[in-house]
Amino acid sequence: MPRPLEPVGQGARIALGISFFVVFVVAWSVATLGGFVSKTFLADPVTMMQDGWLLLTRFGFMGDIGVTVWRVVGGFVMAALIAVPIGVMMGAYKPFEAFLEPFVSFARYLPASAFVPLLILWAGIGELQKLLVIFIGSFFQIILMVAVAVGNTRRDLVEAAYTLGSTDMGIVRRVLLPSNAPEIAEILRLVLGWAWTYVIVAELIGSSSGIGHMIIDSQALMATGQMIFGIIVIGVIGLISDFLFKALNRALFPWRLA
Repeated sequence: MPRPLEPVGQGARIALGISFFVVFVVAWSVATLGGFVSKTFLADPVTMMQDGWLLLTRFGFMGDIGVTVWRVVGGFVMAALIAVPIGVMMGAYKPFEAFLEPFVSFARYLPASAFVPLLILWAGIGELQKLLVIFIGSFFQIILMVAVAVGNTRRDLVEAAYTLGSTDMGIVRRVLLPSNAPEIAEILRLVLGWAWTYVIVAELIGSSSGIGHMIIDSQALMATGQMIFGIIVIGVIGLISDFLFKALNRALFPWRLA
């Protein structure tokens, strides 16, 4: 038996991660191909792969994937570019935090999906509406998490910088930002995962393209294989983006591993 908090080697970690997927697919196959679950409600893995291949080769699903990725990246980048500086300011300057924190804490509990009807009214059913759903869902989360990270900066680093003659702005640029950059990058990685849930919500209503649009069309046809394939594609893209984000963070902030 492993001990609590005992680290796992990289090879063992990969093997264990893959083994779970194998067990999951086997259980899914037994449940569907064995007749324990009706294919009307849950397609088997073989049917799902066949439906997915048809989507990719005959129904232009790659275009839907590209549209959804664009929406996630666009809305998330807009949110990050505005939210990170605000979060840094909140963490660095307590009056600024006292002014904004109550509203940000209130707003982050508002589900982005609840804004869909309003955003359709304000922005129509075009791309702007989809981007705004992702923006709202990500913006307040990033602000608060970045503010907490910056506010928890070691006080001795700040005092040492003042002792060496640093200015207030120098503290922000040379102490707060460098010391918290790895954690801010990790926050962005986590919120990017949430952004994928928001884009599917946005595409389920008033959309003519995207993965969410395909899923809702498949529901009308009772094509559970297509729906499952779309869901799996989202997970695969999210997993790839997560790995890429981790690799980028390791390359940009090697001191975090020390």
